[in-house]
Amino acid sequence: MARAARTGARRATATGLLAIVLWSSVVGLIRSVSLGLGATGGAAMIYTVASILLLATVGTGGIRTFPRRYLLLGGALFVSYEVCLALSIGYAATDRQAIEVGMVNYLWPALTMAFAILFNGQKSGPLIVPGFALALLGVCRVLGGEQGLDAAAMLANVRTNPLSYGLAFAGALIWSTYCTVTARIAEGRNGVTLFFMLTALVLWSKYLAFGGGTLAFDTRTTICLLLAAAAMGFGYAAWNVGILHGNVTVLAGASYFIPVLSAALAALVLGAPLPPAFWQGAAMVCAGSILCWLATRGRR
Repeated sequence: MARAARTGARRATATGLLAIVLWSSVVGLIRSVSLGLGATGGAAMIYTVASILLLATVGTGGIRTFPRRYLLLGGALFVSYEVCLALSIGYAATDRQAIEVGMVNYLWPALTMAFAILFNGQKSGPLIVPGFALALLGVCRVLGGEQGLDAAAMLANVRTNPLSYGLAFAGALIWSTYCTVTARIAEGRNGVTLFFMLTALVLWSKYLAFGGGTLAFDTRTTICLLLAAAAMGFGYAAWNVGILHGNVTVLAGASYFIPVLSAALAALVLGAPLPPAFWQGAAMVCAGSILCWLATRGRR
């Protein structure tokens, strides 16, 4: 019995690690879909297909049993984040900029720790301050381009496309808030399928109301669409299995390497070379998030 339990836990942990790989592929895949279907149309298609996949595999989880606050507040935060994430990448002017925008979004682990301390009474150690500062400086180094950690270069880069960078930063704040709030109001429920459906509805409404360009399908776009939908939908499902039945410590530690893995996969998918300053900044984001995690690990 004990051996079977250990085997099940290892499989669940492996499933959770798979979720990290799936999520890390999202930036490059969303960008590829948006190039063919437009920022809004591509995002709407991704969440529509992902919703269908989740309905067929996970189901809705009994919507009537969900706490009302979780449905309203949690749903609004989840949908807002997903819209910000998808459109920030889709509106990027270049593939390199799309990867940079994704890195801004990965401020959320450090922000989540800060919000947990401020609003949830989470105790922390002295590492929280240098950890948060290091993650923030890492994003600044990424945005500095070839100049690296340079305030003037960073501001000039952001001014080239404030909408994309602004949406990415807003998304990081929103997701951090979602993680902080749902810990108190979800009561163990998982509304990911419903929230994906609502995200698709919001994006299609935007597409119909404001226009989103022609949906020009080709082989590459279709393949990337299916992969992106599967990565996003099944990523959430796989993560849920890992968190419930696997080694949470291993999964939490591994999740902080998503920025580097995401940048590597996006650069591979998009064929966008990245300078050493970018990789240094990505490593700083990872290291800062890990320090924040260590500062709160095992504390209540």
